[in-house]
Amino acid sequence: MDKTVRSGVFYALTAYGLWAVAPMYFKLMQDVAAPEILAHRVLWSFVLTLALIVAFRKRDVLWATMKSRRARWLLLCSTAIIGFNWGLFIWSVQSGFMLSASLGYYINPLVNILFGMLFFGERLGKVKTAAALICLAAVAYELIQFGRLPWIALALGVSFALYGLVRKKLAVDSFTGMAMETGLLLPLAIGYLWFSTSPTTDLFANTGWTNFLLFAAGPVTMVPLMCFAAAANRISMTALGFFQYIAPSGVFLLAVFVYGEELAPEKLVTFGMIWFALIMLSVDTLYRWRRGPKIPVVPAA
Repeated sequence: MDKTVRSGVFYALTAYGLWAVAPMYFKLMQDVAAPEILAHRVLWSFVLTLALIVAFRKRDVLWATMKSRRARWLLLCSTAIIGFNWGLFIWSVQSGFMLSASLGYYINPLVNILFGMLFFGERLGKVKTAAALICLAAVAYELIQFGRLPWIALALGVSFALYGLVRKKLAVDSFTGMAMETGLLLPLAIGYLWFSTSPTTDLFANTGWTNFLLFAAGPVTMVPLMCFAAAANRISMTALGFFQYIAPSGVFLLAVFVYGEELAPEKLVTFGMIWFALIMLSVDTLYRWRRGPKIPVVPAA
């Protein structure tokens, strides 16, 4: 393994590892309302991404994107989706639904497969078809056992897949896209913080620790994203895909072993079906990758 690939693996492990433990950060702010955390996440992420764009001299890309009418409409869509996804994830962690959040991000790769078929005309092989059917069976099982759909998991998994779909059509780098999305959400975030009657919106009345956690919302969002971008520049997307299960696995382990969420046998069956489908996909991907031509990775500048 050469130096470039090793550094890519390091960045991938760091990115997904940080996403795996992100719920611990949100749990530390149990006394702060989820919409308020979301508002601070938007505010400080915008500040940080804007600083990065200036530092890396990407202002021309930002202006060019803003001038495109098509890009503006796509950004409005991606902004609404990521705002919903962030808010629901924060709420689910704070409200004791971390297992549902974990299930949602396990489902996400399977939803991506369905979207690839529906929107990009991608053909599903036997393994992908079987995996998608197992996923649908898991949702049906959950409905039969509990009398309701796993709406949190489905909403998180589908919304993140929709976000990826829109961003793929938009084709801008992650920092430019994030700057514009958080910029569009910024008036709502500032409006919430200004008019909210929550005591923690008064930064001068907060403890230093509470303010530190609120300000950290920017780095908590951006550092994993920067590591992911660095990893994507150093290793293939196929290789990167094998790291994506670290995050939901970490959330799952935290939910059960740290925060004591109940893992009912029926819920474990649902997870087991999704895990089996993902193992099938991973084995199939590895098999095809080994048989296919090896595309060299271009080192990052």
